[in-house]
Amino acid sequence: MPSEKIQKTLKWLDDNGIRYEVHYHPPLFTIEEALAYWKDIDSTHCKNLFMRNHKGNRHYLVSFECHKELDIHSLEHKLHQGKLSFASPERMERCLGVSPGSVCAFGLINDINIADSADPKELFENGHRVKYFLDKELQTAEKVSFHPCDNTASVVLTHDMFVEFLSIWGGEVEWIEV
Repeated sequence: MPSEKIQKTLKWLDDNGIRYEVHYHPPLFTIEEALAYWKDIDSTHCKNLFMRNHKGNRHYLVSFECHKELDIHSLEHKLHQGKLSFASPERMERCLGVSPGSVCAFGLINDINIADSADPKELFENGHRVKYFLDKELQTAEKVSFHPCDNTASVVLTHDMFVEFLSIWGGEVEWIEV
């Protein structure tokens, strides 16, 4: 039986007309572990980092192709958001509804309609707590995959469905060179 987080994510996708494929697997905490399970899944698999600024009032999700490496100092220069650090498990849960090892784009569904419940100091002008940075190369990926807020499954979206997902989320997206 899929976890509550997976069920919630898949229901949200279904309710919003986002077509997907889901692949279940054991918990995967690293890209190295995941590659063994992803080998037969036709998709660009993504690595995801959840960061915060030095004041702790801004949050950033960064997604890029899973084989790429990115150190935090080069990320700071690319994002132009000042000094960054990894967000705590509590921030991951509060902002994206995920725990360590399960950070993913689908966590953004927990960043919709939060303006009334979130700390106003954390909100960007658009009413979201999270700004999303994506590797420019993902713009040409035919399919992308992410965990569905739990690392015991992977969900694949076509490019068009991913663009639709981002549109429904409605937050700020910036494409960067990784």
